[in-house]
Amino acid sequence: MGRAYEVRKASIQKTGAAKAKLYSMYAREIYQIAKNGGVEPTGNPSLKRILDKAKKEQVPADIIKRAIDKVNSGADETYETVKYELFGPGGSTLIVECLTDNVNRSVSSVRAVINKCKSKMGSMGSVSFNYDHLCIIGFKGLTADETLELLIESGIDVSDIEEEDGLVIVYGAPQDSYTIKEVINNKLPSVNFEIDEISMLPKEKITLSGEDLDIFNKLLVMLDDVEDVNKVYHNVEL
Repeated sequence: MGRAYEVRKASIQKTGAAKAKLYSMYAREIYQIAKNGGVEPTGNPSLKRILDKAKKEQVPADIIKRAIDKVNSGADETYETVKYELFGPGGSTLIVECLTDNVNRSVSSVRAVINKCKSKMGSMGSVSFNYDHLCIIGFKGLTADETLELLIESGIDVSDIEEEDGLVIVYGAPQDSYTIKEVINNKLPSVNFEIDEISMLPKEKITLSGEDLDIFNKLLVMLDDVEDVNKVYHNVEL
């Protein structure tokens, strides 16, 4: 499968204890997005996207409702997104995205992990220049050529389009995500977006083995256990 499949696969392999953290992160994201842009999805495209994604990942409705109600009640919490760029074992690189109300806690927690996994934190831009920041939209119902023609006619410039087993995957600028889906939805009113992500994709991937792979897998597990870590992007073929 193509690189977008990895994004989709990673998003559905959330089971057991990981669900509690997943729900907590969605609650934070929904609250912050609704606080910044309004609680009505029709007027806040970012909120609509995160709500659609939460429902696909089976986030309970009461968790979504509580996050929206918190905004309506006037609660004043502030979460911010911070990113840390890491050099891992064997030439691996990672971008760790945290959604936090305490940056000092986040950086301290991430540093504690990397100190145990033969890794180090890089300066801003030291890793991210080797990644593409893209929206990834996947759906069925059109061919890649039909999709490209439709988007060109609508004045939307995309980075790439793939087609795998009838699944068309569009890569574009993150700010164009809503417009891309709107154009496709106008053509296919009942379309189901099987992939709907904003991601950091490595320009090149590497393969690890032996001790390097063991340490890298340990690094991923420990980062996932950090309360504030929301997403981890990396360049390792797993």
